[in-house]
Amino acid sequence: MNSEIKYAEQDESGLLHVVFVGHVDHGKSTVVGRLLADSNALPEGKLEQVKAMCSRNARPFEYAFLLDALKDEQAQGITIDAARCFFKTPTRRYLFHDAPGHIEFLRNMITAAARADAAIIVIDAQEGIKENSKRHGYMASMLGLTQVSVVVNKMDLVNYGQTEFEQIKAEYLEFLGRFKLVPVSFIPISGRHGENIVNRGSNTGWYKGPTLMEQIEAFSPAIFQDSLPFRLPIQDIYKFTELDDDRRIFAGSVLTGTAKIGDELMFLPSKKKARIVSIEGYNIPETKQVSAGYAVGLTLDPQIYVPRGELAYKTTEAAPLTGTRFRVNLFWMGRDPLIKGKTYKLKIGATRQRASLVNIISVLDASELTTVTNKQQIERHDVAECIIETHRPIAYDLVVDLKNTGRFVIIDSHEISGAGIMLERIETNESNIKNHVAARETAWTGSSISQGQRAQIYGHNSKFIVFAGSDGRILDKMAAAFEKSLLDSGHKAYFLPSSNLVTGLEADIALENDRTDEHVRRIGELARILTDSGQIFITTASDIDSYDISTLELLNKPNEILVIGVDSELDAADLTISGGADIPYAVNAACELLKRENVIMDYQI
Repeated sequence: MNSEIKYAEQDESGLLHVVFVGHVDHGKSTVVGRLLADSNALPEGKLEQVKAMCSRNARPFEYAFLLDALKDEQAQGITIDAARCFFKTPTRRYLFHDAPGHIEFLRNMITAAARADAAIIVIDAQEGIKENSKRHGYMASMLGLTQVSVVVNKMDLVNYGQTEFEQIKAEYLEFLGRFKLVPVSFIPISGRHGENIVNRGSNTGWYKGPTLMEQIEAFSPAIFQDSLPFRLPIQDIYKFTELDDDRRIFAGSVLTGTAKIGDELMFLPSKKKARIVSIEGYNIPETKQVSAGYAVGLTLDPQIYVPRGELAYKTTEAAPLTGTRFRVNLFWMGRDPLIKGKTYKLKIGATRQRASLVNIISVLDASELTTVTNKQQIERHDVAECIIETHRPIAYDLVVDLKNTGRFVIIDSHEISGAGIMLERIETNESNIKNHVAARETAWTGSSISQGQRAQIYGHNSKFIVFAGSDGRILDKMAAAFEKSLLDSGHKAYFLPSSNLVTGLEADIALENDRTDEHVRRIGELARILTDSGQIFITTASDIDSYDISTLELLNKPNEILVIGVDSELDAADLTISGGADIPYAVNAACELLKRENVIMDYQI
């Protein structure tokens, strides 16, 4: 066979990704190594080089050594990380992933399997179906892999017995059938002796199916990513100021689909629209179209503001879903259990959002497929169907529609501790914040002085005023002048710049996206206290969106909020002021708003 293998990085577009998985010591790496050797795909002299190395170290030669390149892996005799190799036949190109089989490295196995188009599950004919054989089968199903072949390895250890092969086949078929995964083939092989790897063996005359190489060649081609709906997670926004360049460049890697100059995009969850004006890239020729797999920068018209993590799609194609609650299948790998009431980090595409476990529907023992209900936490290596809620809306697809944006990971203590797939969007009026506010108000001890009495004494009603926009310096100047005007008129007003909160009460928050969410929560709680005291509480907020405003409204209940947008696109703004307006004009406009809303009386200012 005219094949070739390369260990250096290559262009991965158009490759068929095949992952090899199996229980530890079932010979997975040996199978891959033998496949490469028997197909004459190794670089010239590579086989002899590895054999010579084994001889110098007085070690028996193993075909697994051809792939297990890391010294610590060879020393322990197990695959720790997912070894990869590019493989080419006259038919097409492949990328083989040799995923670890040891239970401690399931995280690495899932990482490899998540990118695969097909899977080879290796089972030892002598040891039979083990715990990880079952777990890997379930993981393949959970990740949406339908092209799965099972190879029964080490047939030489059972004298190539058909009875032993058929017994394993029947048992594993029954197991996989419980979650509707039907392998495309079962193949009896011997990795050590090359039986049915590339060449058909003489010891299994009773077997009439394909060899492993024939099966791999028979797998359906990878889904052409360009044919899927366009999805571009926004990883960053760049703005250049030299030479009067005022463009905003929205950068990210296209996951699926294609887009061209002139296409209209919508960004979720903000729902802002703009058309593509240009496609930018570092040291690339001018281009009018971009497709899956490419990292690009886009300029848009109009030059909207959207934060990092938003998901762009073409308005002419199927839209992603947005929401805060969803039913998921989740595999937990963290050392500590996944528990209710704790905040984790959910990562999907370029989005990193705080999330929590709302409800556990059922927990599955992946080795036995026994279901446990009424469980209160998800233990390490459990597979669970559960309800997850993010603290703010995210954009995603169901995994049955688009795998790339239907898979996510959960981060706990800076480590990937869980991997899951989106199954269903949950429509609900409940949320963690709503439940928190309801509990807070139930426990709230009210003052003996009513709001009406305070308004009569102070000469005005209480109100929470938010100056919102993109330029924090302008916001602070307007808000400070507004506060002074109110105080000069004898009103009870207090201005808290957002920077005071960041360097004070929020100094313990490390991550930027944590700071954004927690800033909104803490300032909302402060507003509830200060408006309850009868004051006019004023603050500023840079680059917040409509969802943040609704969160502040909720946290400030039962008191009310007014939003003054300064060069802002906020739909929720009660008043919009140009950032170029002079301070007296802005103060007067804000005071007029308070009069219209009956916060202050007309004659008092």
